[in-house]
Amino acid sequence: MMSILYLLPVLLHHGLSAPRLTDKEICILDNGKLHYKITVLQDRLRLGDLLLQDLINNNYHSVKSNVFKSNIDRRKTDIQVPPTSGNLIVHDEDCSSVFERGKRESGYYRIQPTPGNEPFLVYCDMTDGGGWTVIQRRSNGRVNFNKKWDDYKQGFGFFKGKNDEYWLGNNHIYSLLDKREMSLQIDLMDWKGNKRNAIYEEFRTGNEQDNYKLWVGYYSGTAGDGLSGGSNFENQWSASLKGMPFSTSDKDNDRFIHGNCAQENKCGWWFNRCHIANLNGVYYKNGNYTGEYDNGIVWSTWRGLWYSLKHVSMKIRRPTFLDVGSGTGING
Repeated sequence: MMSILYLLPVLLHHGLSAPRLTDKEICILDNGKLHYKITVLQDRLRLGDLLLQDLINNNYHSVKSNVFKSNIDRRKTDIQVPPTSGNLIVHDEDCSSVFERGKRESGYYRIQPTPGNEPFLVYCDMTDGGGWTVIQRRSNGRVNFNKKWDDYKQGFGFFKGKNDEYWLGNNHIYSLLDKREMSLQIDLMDWKGNKRNAIYEEFRTGNEQDNYKLWVGYYSGTAGDGLSGGSNFENQWSASLKGMPFSTSDKDNDRFIHGNCAQENKCGWWFNRCHIANLNGVYYKNGNYTGEYDNGIVWSTWRGLWYSLKHVSMKIRRPTFLDVGSGTGING
């Protein structure tokens, strides 16, 4: 009898406790926990993909960005990452808008010419009155401009230092010009530091379906009208770039029947038969050069076809922009 009394509390205790889970129920619980962990990891993976695509497609984040952190060793990649300038929410259509918003320091800014397209990085030249969007620059020969059609379409080069070389990209250039009136200023400097410029009141291009066909309006400046073929009528017929489509070594759109101007000049450009002005040619140091082709960085209405310039840039701005102050245009 006493033994039964001793056992009663034990039996009552077991009767009040939760029943033991079956193996199936334990498996269901463990499976639910695993599904939750998988969901968390998938969310992190999606976020990582978004950040990676943002870095690859826009190429604007600083190595020490306060927004995105990365353990990637950037010394192992060719991507040159420029510093950001301002908030990642973009409203500026071009560098004129940046200037009018009170940003008066030359540097790299993200712009968005059309709301439906992704923002991209440009160098804003705030000298010469400010508000200039630089679409091309040559300064040191570190960037190879002998690229294919898709490279010129998307853009290439370095976007970090003040004088880094790059081609902004034909698609980006078109988005800046589409349905907008823009002026073009070309700044030139020779190897002795002499400077000239060529200004076109109107500058526009077609889209890719139109092979980015070029149009420039009235010329003024000190370098001569190189894009229109100069003042000689014969040169204008064979070298004027007005109405010419863009050409690269893998997409020959020039009027030279017996050759490919882009192959001879080792660059993409608007070629006729072929040119008297080409700012994307081979970077020959010290100016004068010789060779089979006149394929340097040339503006022949100033220094001739066999003189390759040291520093050139192409920059655009709305003609209605009210500039403030002045500057040298090249190297600040």
